[in-house]
Amino acid sequence: MLIYGSYLSDSENVPGVGAQVALLDVGIAVLAGFLILPAMYVADARGVEIFNDAGGLLSEDTLIFTVLPALFDTMDSLGIWLAMAFFVLMSIAALTSSISMLEVPVAYLIERHGQSRQIATLVAGGVIAVFSGAIVLNFDTLFGWVITMSTRYSQPLLGILVCVFAGWIWQRDALLQELKKNDLEAENKLFWRIWPFYVKWLCPVIIGVILVQSVV
Repeated sequence: MLIYGSYLSDSENVPGVGAQVALLDVGIAVLAGFLILPAMYVADARGVEIFNDAGGLLSEDTLIFTVLPALFDTMDSLGIWLAMAFFVLMSIAALTSSISMLEVPVAYLIERHGQSRQIATLVAGGVIAVFSGAIVLNFDTLFGWVITMSTRYSQPLLGILVCVFAGWIWQRDALLQELKKNDLEAENKLFWRIWPFYVKWLCPVIIGVILVQSVV
């Protein structure tokens, strides 16, 4: 969303759009949890292992590629259709996410090295394809490790770094000027009163706690 947000026009209200994105993202995640957790216990009732050695629920790649397929397998012909729908939707989600992630190195090559978008896309996509091929060829060894490193450690760490940049490095005057492009009264709004403290202190602490819990 940060990548897509960087292409917003000056006519967009950034706080409003940000609130919509956050609410939709959290809402969809909560709905997914309401679907996945009951499904896991249904799988448990049908003899599928859903707990790890420590007694916690299986998650990440094990949940997607072991628990859910085993659950679908217990549903006979209905399970085949549900499995097809689930993995098609997951593939669409992965593809749309990949587009935004690919834009980061592409934009870097265009803006810093003067490459055309076509060349930048081919170069960035080619490098990513090499790494992806290595993971696919060593799926059992690398895939779970990559998922764990990216979701459990890299994402929270990246979130902290974004907060540090937005709250401590990026000058408040520059941020305020961006907001005033759409709202001349932005400095007097509730968002501007809450946001600096929220991003400087509250968000890093919360994300830090999550990261520590993941490591421990």
